[in-house]
Amino acid sequence: MRKVCKRMRAMLAAMAVGAAVWSWSPAAMAMDEIMPLAEVEAGMTGELYTVADASGDIRSFEVTILGVMQNGKSMPFIIARSEGAFADTDGGLMQGMSGSPVYVDGRLVGAGSATVKEMDPHTFLITPIEEMLPIWDMPDTKNQSRPQLVDLKKPEEKKEESEQAGKKKDDGTILKLGQGGAETKKDGKEQPAPEKPEAAAKEEGKKAAAEAPKESEPAAKRESAKEEKAPEDAKAGDGKEKGASAAKETKQENKPNETPTAKEDKDKAAPVGERQEKTLVYASGFGDAGMRFLQKQLDPLGYQATNFGGLSGSSSYATDYEAVLYPGSPVGAALAYGDFSFAATGTVTAVEEDGRVLAFGHPFLHRGNVNYFMTDASVFAMVNGMTDGMKLVNTGSIIGRINQDRTAGIAGIVGMFPSVVPIRLTVEDKTLGRSNSYAATMAYDEAFVPILTQAISYAALGRTVDNMSESTVKVNFAIRTDAAENGLFERSNLFYAAADTGQIAFAELAQVLAIISSDTKGEADVYDVKVNISAEAKRRTASLVSATPDKPRVKPGETVNFKVTLQPYRAPKVTVDVPFTVPKGRREGSMHLDVHGGGLVSLEKLLQAAQAEAGIVTPDTQDGSKTVKESLHDFGETDSNNEIVIEPGPGPVLSEKEQKKEIEAAIRRQEEEQASGKKAEPSAPPKAKLATDYVIENVIHTAVEVSLKEA
Repeated sequence: MRKVCKRMRAMLAAMAVGAAVWSWSPAAMAMDEIMPLAEVEAGMTGELYTVADASGDIRSFEVTILGVMQNGKSMPFIIARSEGAFADTDGGLMQGMSGSPVYVDGRLVGAGSATVKEMDPHTFLITPIEEMLPIWDMPDTKNQSRPQLVDLKKPEEKKEESEQAGKKKDDGTILKLGQGGAETKKDGKEQPAPEKPEAAAKEEGKKAAAEAPKESEPAAKRESAKEEKAPEDAKAGDGKEKGASAAKETKQENKPNETPTAKEDKDKAAPVGERQEKTLVYASGFGDAGMRFLQKQLDPLGYQATNFGGLSGSSSYATDYEAVLYPGSPVGAALAYGDFSFAATGTVTAVEEDGRVLAFGHPFLHRGNVNYFMTDASVFAMVNGMTDGMKLVNTGSIIGRINQDRTAGIAGIVGMFPSVVPIRLTVEDKTLGRSNSYAATMAYDEAFVPILTQAISYAALGRTVDNMSESTVKVNFAIRTDAAENGLFERSNLFYAAADTGQIAFAELAQVLAIISSDTKGEADVYDVKVNISAEAKRRTASLVSATPDKPRVKPGETVNFKVTLQPYRAPKVTVDVPFTVPKGRREGSMHLDVHGGGLVSLEKLLQAAQAEAGIVTPDTQDGSKTVKESLHDFGETDSNNEIVIEPGPGPVLSEKEQKKEIEAAIRRQEEEQASGKKAEPSAPPKAKLATDYVIENVIHTAVEVSLKEA
């Protein structure tokens, strides 16, 4: 009987909260009144609000304040213990509950944010709301100049705004709120609010809302009306009015006025045992191998991700134009969405009437001013473990932008949208005879776009070829960016490995994006990334056997064809022609050449590298002031693994007499240049390249005789 009564009290409490929530007008929603940390005392009782099941209802759970833990100059925490149904059946503060608002006497105290490892999860930490509020006032310089490729506004809204631009009306100018709520005029009169989301519009809530007092009525009248409508069993079971319903109509008067300079974001929250933050960080669509690869990229940055269902993946994410969040609603912060997603889900702590949101009560990635997607989310189950539990959550629509990622929580704005980098991939498996296409959209974060692009490409390959054995992979990628010449950078290369070729196949893609992100003169625009991948489960490598010129003697400036013979792996030999042009200024005598695969470095370049290590300045090391455009151009000219490359190489060791002769000839050429008054223009070293269907594995040497006489 006791359990039945408790269950009834919980249901009635949920109905009361639903009625109060339904009566809120989104446009009139204001920040709740807060309880300053100085007023929080041990023994106080209150309520924590969160969505606990697939109904979508924001439920309340009883909590008792155990005390306040001061941490010197670091962030303090409120220690609380859950009571009632929360403690009896729901496993305490679970993963996914970070940010759940806690109210005492109808005032917002803070956000449930963490538990202590290997301790009872019913005793948990609350991040004080006073520590979270300054996040709203922190500088936001991201997303200011780059084009926004998606507009949250509906076409009819944009047309209406265009017609209203510059117009004044007698009754005030209409203000459009980013929350997609009612239109509110400056004189305080309200227009009808849109229908509430289905999850919060239960029949009981609608009925109670119809009888509830309107927001325009005085606070005292609303309070007495609510007391009259609230069932006696709910009042007896909860002891106090719910904070989310009691505080909504009162504009927050005690909100701190501190600026970021007066109250800075803490570098690091003081440890409490070993804190376990109750936010779920998901990586979806990567698979096991892809997750290991992604985690390897994240390790140097100190981040951890979990490959666990929970986060839905779709290449066509919807955008909700009329999204409304409430304290206790689930919410997501995403760096990527689509066929591959990377995000965290938690709970909304507070909402302001202009669409600003506070959530989590601790950082997502702790990167300060950021540019992430804000998504809505839906809870579909709760799972209890031996010592912990978690919400299973699907993220839904894109509803705004997360712009702050701080010690005390995250903040964002409903109705704004981050700058994005779309990535489209096509993967062909020649062995299985199938081709798949993938798509994702990444929030433009210079630290993460190279990492996520590489990991997404690796995962797309793995999902298509379905093996990690030896393979040959051809990668072609195109990046549209204003950092490259003519706005486009393209690159193709061929890779082979005895196992898991994807580990090396996408390093160049990440390197190019890292070059773009490293521009010290300004932030570049990256408009999109396209990756075409072709794979086959076989070894496509070849060794160079010989390289023979088609004539014994050539003049400076003349082209000679080299017959290059290849020995492919377990296949007949192949002979190809590689034309090589002798430089016009080349002196007479033997010209020694290296013939090698593009992935191998010639001996001459190794010698230059050794000289550079010894502090010897060579033409390649003189200028360290290259622009990003120049760096990208040079990278684009880099030899590919499947190219046959012919370029000058070191000749045989000269005798003392031959060395003396070479020095005298060099001095003579220099004197002739000075006498003519002309300075020789530097020219690129002579080189010939030919692409093949094989990764070239070795180096051979050849020579051609340069002569001014006819052959």
